[in-house]
Amino acid sequence: MLGFGERLLLSLALIAAHAVATVFEGPTDILNNIYDIIVVGGGAGGAVMASRLSEDPGTRVLLIEAGSGDFLNLNISIPARAESLVRSAFDWNFTTTPQEGLNNRQILYPRGFVLGGSTAINIMAYCRGTVDDYDRWARVTGDEGWSWKSLSPYILKVDRMTAPVDHHNTSGQFDPTLHDDGLVPISVEGFPLGTDSRVIETTQDLPDQFPFNLDYNSGDTIGFGWIQSTIQHGRRVSAATSYLAVALDRTNLDVVVNTRVTKVFPVGREQGKPVFRGVQMAQAAEGPFYTLTASKEVILSAGSTNTPHILLLSGIGDSQYLSTLGIETIVDLPSVGQSLHDHPFLANTWTVNSNNTVDDLNRNATLAAEALSLWQANGSGPYSLGGSTQFGWLRIPEAETFFQGLGVDDPNAGPTSAHFEHIPTNGFISTTEALPAEGHFFAISVGVVSPTARGNISLHSADPFDAPLINPALLGNAVDLAIMREGVKAARAFVKAPAWSDYLISEFGDFANATTDAALDAYIRNNADTFDHPVGSVAMGKDGSAALTPDLKVRGTVGLRVVDASAFPFIPSGHTQGPTYILAERAAHLVRADLGIWDGLLGG
Repeated sequence: MLGFGERLLLSLALIAAHAVATVFEGPTDILNNIYDIIVVGGGAGGAVMASRLSEDPGTRVLLIEAGSGDFLNLNISIPARAESLVRSAFDWNFTTTPQEGLNNRQILYPRGFVLGGSTAINIMAYCRGTVDDYDRWARVTGDEGWSWKSLSPYILKVDRMTAPVDHHNTSGQFDPTLHDDGLVPISVEGFPLGTDSRVIETTQDLPDQFPFNLDYNSGDTIGFGWIQSTIQHGRRVSAATSYLAVALDRTNLDVVVNTRVTKVFPVGREQGKPVFRGVQMAQAAEGPFYTLTASKEVILSAGSTNTPHILLLSGIGDSQYLSTLGIETIVDLPSVGQSLHDHPFLANTWTVNSNNTVDDLNRNATLAAEALSLWQANGSGPYSLGGSTQFGWLRIPEAETFFQGLGVDDPNAGPTSAHFEHIPTNGFISTTEALPAEGHFFAISVGVVSPTARGNISLHSADPFDAPLINPALLGNAVDLAIMREGVKAARAFVKAPAWSDYLISEFGDFANATTDAALDAYIRNNADTFDHPVGSVAMGKDGSAALTPDLKVRGTVGLRVVDASAFPFIPSGHTQGPTYILAERAAHLVRADLGIWDGLLGG
């Protein structure tokens, strides 16, 4: 009988063999093929669409990915190496415009540039979102099919709870009744941190402010609980290793990598509207440029930065703006590229009296080599660790009064959704400072879960190989800054619990000097960053000003649909890969319904 390591290596070898057989390195091999559906982008949205639509053997599907097919790369597979993927060959290497809310700093904006998209480079947290998130989507789109209740069958089609790599007893760490047999394996973390018990003790010491939540994927996130991550057997799970892996041996699915879609184009008109079933693509700015036409639909799943970029280059956007770049307007749709928003991030650090933190692993080559050997043997050890082991999702007390004082309504989706997020980590975390050469640390990262500021995606030029201009408007108004301030104050309150009395020494760096609201605001603006959760830049809605109809079709067009996080009308109260999978599951059903393919799911 094969052992665990042998079985795992065999399964990965089978996936790799499938990839060699069906993943093309460029477009020349598929130019003479005929496809019903062309999907642009191999991340969470595109992988679901390619996988689900190719389940019907009569539907020919092409998936085009701009990045490489190296989704089993060692640095991608090792959860703890996620940070090494920023500014790597697997990152689009984007940078934002100067962010006014961050004292005009430009920040790195990682996006996945490999099959699997950003699911191949993220920190692997799996969050479904909340009842109130999706019910708000239903209200603003006028489509009850986006409500939590209606989405339930699609939610259950995504994730599958699996045992953590250390096979510890997971009783009390999640609710197994909430999970089904989906295509994305997830698990609670399989490498314990020394602070785990202290975090859980804090929920007992201060239950009113920091309650325990058995399973935040119930639809109600509020409280602290154990993180569920897209990790199986200690290895990263991406859209490529899950949704695409089960589809790569289908004869009706082709995948081409290292190929950038430069625009979509009309091939005719129906009912007075342009029919956008044509795709232009290239591998280099100097060409050559190739074209393909789908017989049924083109689906843009290039993400919240690249989907609006492609649409604008294609002449779908604000006509006055496009004219300034010499781009002919085909569909005047001013909302394309607008309403980009994201979760602002800030790490807050304390020194500790422990010698057992992840800091040593990050500064000691010998320990790192030992961790790598252990991971290669059976997937276990510190390299199996994702971002952290627990989450906290919290609301501002007396929120109505708080936001009235700011002169705005509560921007939150409802009582199951948080205003801010806490991620405790037993080690140093910062996006503005390097790990100190000495010392041991504890950090609580704070995120603004319900941001109100809105930015945009625009063009640097009409050259499709020029990166887009990305403005997520991080902390772009007083409301978002105030939420972050309350989140940092709550982090300070969290560590006042008795559970931390013998562990923390002092606040570290600029954090320690932020003792007034004014100083705290300055500290936040100087050190905040992004959780890398851009959404909303091609949002769906019920009125004619929205870029997408509620069934994700680009307004004013025929044959063109968007299926990725750019379609979200509001950012979910959680990390965005889960909601993207969920949105795509329903989108696949909508497309199949339009194609007359019955898939057995109710709810429209």
